[in-house]
Amino acid sequence: MANTETALVARAILRETRTTPQKARRVVNIVRGERADTALTTLKFANQEVAGELYTLLASAVANAKAKNPSLRDASELWVAEALVDEGFTLKRFRPRAQGRGFTIRKRTSTITFVVSDDRNYRSNGPAKRGKVVKHAPVVKEVAAPATDSAAPVASTAKKAAAKKAPAKKAPAKKAVAKEGTAE
Repeated sequence: MANTETALVARAILRETRTTPQKARRVVNIVRGERADTALTTLKFANQEVAGELYTLLASAVANAKAKNPSLRDASELWVAEALVDEGFTLKRFRPRAQGRGFTIRKRTSTITFVVSDDRNYRSNGPAKRGKVVKHAPVVKEVAAPATDSAAPVASTAKKAAAKKAPAKKAPAKKAVAKEGTAE
Protein backbone atom coordinates (compact mmCIF):
# COMPACT_ATOMS: atom_id res chain seq x y z
CA MET A 1 0.00 0.00 0.00
CA ALA A 2 1.19 3.48 -0.79
CA ASN A 3 1.40 6.48 1.49
CA THR A 4 -1.43 8.99 1.10
CA GLU A 5 1.01 11.73 -0.01
CA THR A 6 2.52 9.51 -2.72
CA ALA A 7 -0.59 7.55 -3.63
CA LEU A 8 -1.51 7.27 -7.28
CA VAL A 9 -4.82 9.06 -7.69
CA ALA A 10 -6.78 9.35 -10.93
CA ARG A 11 -10.29 10.61 -11.48
CA ALA A 12 -12.93 10.67 -14.18
CA ILE A 13 -16.04 12.87 -14.19
CA LEU A 14 -19.25 12.38 -16.14
CA ARG A 15 -21.19 15.63 -16.19
CA GLU A 16 -24.89 16.15 -16.77
CA THR A 17 -25.91 12.58 -17.57
CA ARG A 18 -29.65 12.10 -18.01
CA THR A 19 -30.33 9.95 -14.98
CA THR A 20 -31.64 10.95 -11.59
CA PRO A 21 -29.10 11.12 -8.75
CA GLN A 22 -31.21 8.73 -6.67
CA LYS A 23 -31.05 5.99 -9.31
CA ALA A 24 -27.34 6.56 -9.95
CA ARG A 25 -26.49 6.40 -6.22
CA ARG A 26 -28.09 2.96 -5.94
CA VAL A 27 -25.53 1.57 -8.40
CA VAL A 28 -22.57 3.68 -7.24
CA ASN A 29 -23.02 2.53 -3.63
CA ILE A 30 -22.45 -1.06 -4.76
CA VAL A 31 -18.98 -0.41 -6.19
CA ARG A 32 -17.64 2.19 -3.74
CA GLY A 33 -14.57 0.84 -1.90
CA GLU A 34 -14.20 -2.23 -4.16
CA ARG A 35 -11.23 -3.23 -6.27
CA ALA A 36 -11.45 -1.59 -9.69
CA ASP A 37 -11.54 -4.88 -11.63
CA THR A 38 -14.32 -6.25 -9.40
CA ALA A 39 -16.24 -2.99 -9.75
CA LEU A 40 -15.91 -3.11 -13.55
CA THR A 41 -17.30 -6.65 -13.62
CA THR A 42 -20.17 -5.66 -11.30
CA LEU A 43 -21.09 -2.68 -13.47
CA LYS A 44 -20.85 -4.71 -16.67
CA PHE A 45 -23.54 -7.14 -15.52
CA ALA A 46 -25.75 -4.81 -13.47
CA ASN A 47 -29.37 -4.57 -14.61
CA GLN A 48 -29.76 -0.81 -14.15
CA GLU A 49 -29.65 1.38 -17.24
CA VAL A 50 -27.08 3.78 -15.77
CA ALA A 51 -24.62 0.92 -15.15
CA GLY A 52 -23.39 1.05 -18.76
CA GLU A 53 -22.42 4.70 -18.42
CA LEU A 54 -20.79 4.03 -15.05
CA TYR A 55 -18.79 1.14 -16.55
CA THR A 56 -17.41 3.45 -19.24
CA LEU A 57 -16.63 6.13 -16.63
CA LEU A 58 -14.76 3.72 -14.34
CA ALA A 59 -12.83 2.30 -17.28
CA SER A 60 -11.83 5.88 -18.13
CA ALA A 61 -10.61 6.47 -14.56
CA VAL A 62 -8.51 3.28 -14.74
CA ALA A 63 -7.07 4.41 -18.10
CA ASN A 64 -6.21 7.79 -16.55
CA ALA A 65 -4.36 5.99 -13.74
CA LYS A 66 -2.43 3.90 -16.28
CA ALA A 67 -1.50 7.07 -18.15
CA LYS A 68 -0.14 8.61 -14.93
CA ASN A 69 1.81 5.48 -13.98
CA PRO A 70 2.74 3.26 -16.96
CA SER A 71 4.15 0.57 -14.65
CA LEU A 72 0.61 -0.22 -13.50
CA ARG A 73 -0.29 -3.68 -14.83
CA ASP A 74 -4.08 -3.76 -14.66
CA ALA A 75 -7.16 -2.65 -12.74
CA SER A 76 -6.64 -5.23 -9.98
CA GLU A 77 -4.00 -2.95 -8.44
CA LEU A 78 -6.47 -0.07 -8.06
CA TRP A 79 -9.34 0.64 -5.67
CA VAL A 80 -12.44 2.74 -6.15
CA ALA A 81 -11.47 5.26 -3.47
CA GLU A 82 -14.36 7.67 -3.99
CA ALA A 83 -17.57 7.50 -5.97
CA LEU A 84 -19.73 10.60 -5.85
CA VAL A 85 -23.09 11.41 -7.40
CA ASP A 86 -24.10 15.07 -7.37
CA GLU A 87 -27.24 16.69 -8.68
CA GLY A 88 -26.95 18.50 -12.01
CA PHE A 89 -29.36 20.95 -13.58
CA THR A 90 -33.03 20.04 -13.96
CA LEU A 91 -34.85 20.30 -17.28
CA LYS A 92 -38.37 21.58 -16.67
CA ARG A 93 -41.13 20.45 -19.00
CA PHE A 94 -44.90 20.80 -18.81
CA ARG A 95 -47.58 18.18 -19.42
CA PRO A 96 -51.03 19.41 -20.44
CA ARG A 97 -53.80 18.40 -18.06
CA ALA A 98 -57.54 18.84 -17.84
CA GLN A 99 -59.20 22.25 -17.75
CA GLY A 100 -56.19 24.11 -19.12
CA ARG A 101 -53.81 23.16 -16.34
CA GLY A 102 -50.21 22.13 -16.78
CA PHE A 103 -48.23 19.77 -14.56
CA THR A 104 -44.47 20.19 -14.24
CA ILE A 105 -42.21 17.34 -15.28
CA ARG A 106 -38.70 17.51 -13.87
CA LYS A 107 -36.06 15.74 -15.92
CA ARG A 108 -33.14 15.52 -13.54
CA THR A 109 -29.46 15.16 -14.40
CA SER A 110 -26.45 13.90 -12.45
CA THR A 111 -22.73 14.59 -12.23
CA ILE A 112 -20.85 11.41 -11.36
CA THR A 113 -17.21 11.27 -10.21
CA PHE A 114 -15.02 8.20 -9.78
CA VAL A 115 -11.64 8.44 -8.02
CA VAL A 116 -9.34 5.42 -8.21
CA SER A 117 -6.19 5.00 -6.17
CA ASP A 118 -3.57 2.36 -5.48
CA ASP A 119 -4.01 3.09 -1.76
CA ARG A 120 -7.11 1.39 -0.39
CA ASN A 121 -7.50 3.92 2.44
CA TYR A 122 -7.08 7.07 0.31
CA ARG A 123 -9.69 9.77 0.95
CA SER A 124 -9.52 13.33 -0.30
CA ASN A 125 -10.67 16.15 1.95
CA GLY A 126 -13.73 16.64 -0.22
CA PRO A 127 -14.65 19.67 -2.28
CA ALA A 128 -13.06 22.91 -1.13
CA LYS A 129 -15.42 25.41 0.46
CA ARG A 130 -14.92 28.76 -1.19
CA GLY A 131 -13.64 31.28 1.33
CA LYS A 132 -14.80 29.24 4.30
CA VAL A 133 -12.62 27.50 6.81
CA VAL A 134 -14.27 24.43 8.28
CA LYS A 135 -13.42 24.13 11.94
CA HIS A 136 -14.07 20.91 13.72
CA ALA A 137 -14.87 20.61 17.41
CA PRO A 138 -11.84 19.75 19.54
CA VAL A 139 -11.52 16.13 20.52
CA VAL A 140 -11.88 15.65 24.27
CA LYS A 141 -10.26 12.58 25.71
CA GLU A 142 -11.41 11.23 29.03
CA VAL A 143 -8.63 10.47 31.45
CA ALA A 144 -9.11 7.43 33.64
CA ALA A 145 -8.83 8.06 37.39
CA PRO A 146 -5.89 6.36 39.12
CA ALA A 147 -6.76 3.12 40.86
CA THR A 148 -7.23 3.50 44.62
CA ASP A 149 -7.93 1.10 47.44
CA SER A 150 -11.30 2.57 48.41
CA ALA A 151 -14.22 2.88 46.03
CA ALA A 152 -15.63 6.01 47.74
CA PRO A 153 -13.41 8.63 45.99
CA VAL A 154 -14.13 7.14 42.57
CA ALA A 155 -17.88 7.29 43.16
CA SER A 156 -17.71 10.93 44.30
CA THR A 157 -15.87 12.00 41.11
CA ALA A 158 -18.54 10.29 39.02
CA LYS A 159 -21.27 12.24 40.83
CA LYS A 160 -19.42 15.52 40.28
CA ALA A 161 -19.27 14.93 36.54
CA ALA A 162 -23.06 14.89 36.21
CA ALA A 163 -23.93 18.39 37.42
CA LYS A 164 -27.60 19.27 37.77
CA LYS A 165 -29.07 22.29 36.08
CA ALA A 166 -30.76 24.81 38.36
CA PRO A 167 -34.50 25.29 37.73
CA ALA A 168 -35.55 28.52 36.04
CA LYS A 169 -37.03 31.20 38.28
CA LYS A 170 -40.59 32.22 37.63
CA ALA A 171 -41.67 35.84 37.41
CA PRO A 172 -43.93 37.02 40.25
CA ALA A 173 -47.63 36.83 39.49
CA LYS A 174 -49.47 40.09 38.79
CA LYS A 175 -51.88 41.09 41.51
CA ALA A 176 -55.41 42.00 40.60
CA VAL A 177 -56.16 45.58 41.59
CA ALA A 178 -59.71 46.23 42.79
CA LYS A 179 -61.38 49.40 41.54
CA GLU A 180 -62.09 51.96 44.18
CA GLY A 181 -65.61 53.17 44.84
CA THR A 182 -67.40 50.08 43.64
CA ALA A 183 -69.64 48.11 45.93
CA GLU A 184 -69.11 44.48 46.25
